Amino acid sequence: MSVKVGDRVRVKAPLVIYHHPRHRNEPFDLKGEEGEVIDLASTYNWKGEEVSISANFPVVVQFPNIGKRFKAHLKEDELEVI
Repeated sequence: MSVKVGDRVRVKAPLVIYHHPRHRNEPFDLKGEEGEVIDLASTYNWKGEEVSISANFPVVVQFPNIGKRFKAHLKEDELEVI
């Protein structure tokens, strides 16, 4: 699976986070939450060619149901495109 910026995605794996705005410092499972891919961790060299980097959580997903500005960095295998 290859996600792209703009894809609607759902968290398919149990994934506990601690930075949920309404549950700060408490465990919150993101499984089943839907959001939109807003960025992919990559960088470009001086020629404009994409150079891969070794980000542990390369997919940035925004979850509007949780909060307007709430984002999480996830791995691609934790997501499914909807």
